[in-house]
Amino acid sequence: MADDIPDLRDLIACYPASWLRALGLTPWAITARAATLIAERIAGLDETYRVGNGVAIHAQAIVEAGATVKPPAIIGPGCLVATGAYLRGGCWLEADCTIGPGAELKSAFLFAGAAAAHFNFVGDSILGANVNVEAGAIIANHRNEAPDRPIVLRLGGRLIETGTGKFGALVGDGAQIGANAVIAPGAVIDRHAIVPRLGLIDQGC
Repeated sequence: MADDIPDLRDLIACYPASWLRALGLTPWAITARAATLIAERIAGLDETYRVGNGVAIHAQAIVEAGATVKPPAIIGPGCLVATGAYLRGGCWLEADCTIGPGAELKSAFLFAGAAAAHFNFVGDSILGANVNVEAGAIIANHRNEAPDRPIVLRLGGRLIETGTGKFGALVGDGAQIGANAVIAPGAVIDRHAIVPRLGLIDQGC
């Protein structure tokens, strides 16, 4: 539970979506249960969403022809999911998010104004408000070099065993991830942090 890890609890508490805070789960538990949590959330949406085949799209969102959105998913008001984008594994876009051509989200939660606009991969991650992921940058969710080792997350000078083999990152509001940067699994990116272009963030090694 998040209550066992005060620093994580504080990070999650800053996110504006009360339904995620109320879950009392760690970030990796949220992403691991993304499909179930989002499917449950769809059932409570109002009439401003069009719901079909497990995908809820707000009346003010745009999902272009040629985008693939696999259920369950929620696409909030003002969001744009462009041609060639691929969403799977349970994805939630709060509002005014941009998912561009060639971008792939897997089990991802994006808060208002977050963008992965050009040829990105964001796996099993939670991105805060106004996070920008520049062209070609990825947030990896699995360690090929240690396939049997659970993801380890470094926070406040300590290592936290997540117990899961897949988790990407918890990215704070306003963080900027530069083009072709790589965020290795198990990262916590501070609010308003700037990851340089071609940068590597690997906190779990």
